[in-house]
Amino acid sequence: MSANRLSTTPTAQGGFTLIEIMIVIVILSVLAALVVPNIMGRPDEARAVAAQADIRSIASALALYKLDNLTYPGTDQGLESLVTGPAGAAAGDRQYGSYLSKVPKDPWGNDYLYLSPGAHGPYDLYSLGADGREGGSGVNADITSWED
Repeated sequence: MSANRLSTTPTAQGGFTLIEIMIVIVILSVLAALVVPNIMGRPDEARAVAAQADIRSIASALALYKLDNLTYPGTDQGLESLVTGPAGAAAGDRQYGSYLSKVPKDPWGNDYLYLSPGAHGPYDLYSLGADGREGGSGVNADITSWED
């Protein structure tokens, strides 16, 4: 017999048994049962957080607009000027466009409200919350740029 002869005996292959896979599935199911209700039970809080994030994003775009144009857009120009650039600018004026690809709606499907000059600063940017009316508490509370 030759010393270089290859062994033909099968080798054991590593893998998971059905029991091990079932244990992992049970553990994942238990974790999902504990976590999902906590996440799904707070959709209104998630909407409020999304509105705050939108307001911060729009506020950043407004700051860039002011850097380029030396003033915030007026109430009559509105937030749409962050998409189209300043209205009525003459050729050669300092203007840049598209600070946002589109003006977002708040998580309840309403427009964000914008006033410039504002009562609380150079501009007021806010959402009226779930009820779409000023004031309110809880999920109906206004979400504003001047209160964090």
